[in-house]
Amino acid sequence: MSAAYATFGLAPAMRAGGVLANGDFQIHRDFVDFLVDGRPLLFQLSDLDAVSPLASDVPPAIFTAQVRSFLGETDAPLPSGRHVIYGCPECEDLACGAVTAVIERDGDDFIWRDFAWQTEEAVDLQLNGYHGIGPFRFQGAEYRAALDSLLQGADPEGARRRVLLVGARVAVLAKLAAALRTIGIGADITREVGAVHADELRGYGAVVFGRAVTEEERAAVRASFERAGVDVTYVDGLAPIVPLLVAQIEHALDRSPVERRRLTRLVAADGEAAVEVTSPCRVRLTAYRLDRLYRSHAHEVFDGLLEAGRHRIALDAKAVKGESFVVARTSGSVLVGAMVR
Repeated sequence: MSAAYATFGLAPAMRAGGVLANGDFQIHRDFVDFLVDGRPLLFQLSDLDAVSPLASDVPPAIFTAQVRSFLGETDAPLPSGRHVIYGCPECEDLACGAVTAVIERDGDDFIWRDFAWQTEEAVDLQLNGYHGIGPFRFQGAEYRAALDSLLQGADPEGARRRVLLVGARVAVLAKLAAALRTIGIGADITREVGAVHADELRGYGAVVFGRAVTEEERAAVRASFERAGVDVTYVDGLAPIVPLLVAQIEHALDRSPVERRRLTRLVAADGEAAVEVTSPCRVRLTAYRLDRLYRSHAHEVFDGLLEAGRHRIALDAKAVKGESFVVARTSGSVLVGAMVR
């Protein structure tokens, strides 16, 4: 089959979880994405909220079976040699819809072709095919080496989906921990970690400090992680607003290179938000603020498709008065910014 050669690679990716302004929860998923000519294949599907079958939370036997399927060592899971490339991040049910493609061998090469949106066993390429994507021809050695690395334990994802919460307001921390666990992120609460064994500290991907934690206490926590040889991301909580803190933590857990993220910039100032995206995608902006009685308020201020590039979005003055913050979210990225006056 005639198809232009493309490079094949793998990279860690994230479907950002979160507590949405309407109270809904969005599950956090870490997965391995496919790179075609150095760019995430998912980015060619402009507004798709999905993950690859190579997710970190699937059982090892299923993960291995998925890899061997992509290598052509087992039969394709769907009729006509079709494989799920991206599926629903919440339930992975084909009925929710999935991007599928035929994967076949041509000599030493591997070809991915006939990409389509599929919701049942049969697929109508004329009606539901992604006519602008593929076919891609991958050199066999490069393709096999990338996927074989997953079977050998060299998983490029390597994320630690557990966070340590350090603060004085136990009620807020308990609500935050519960929200994180609901979306699939483990959380523990403490005030100091001096007596915690180094092996336990290695399980954390981020440490979150409440606003009441002193500089002395922060330094002691950092010193404990340094003695354990653990490279961890530190998050300074902006305000005791659970959805806002969840968004900060999601950003901290994102290990993907900046150039492979869809959402790369957020600046909130003078009543507007400056946003930059690297590919067409849906962007949602939510404003959070604390009133004079220290009560939190949330307002959805934008929800729409943006083309690649920089955008300036006006914000409702009522939504960002006083001490306020803006969360920008796509399916795979989230950024947080304090409103600058």
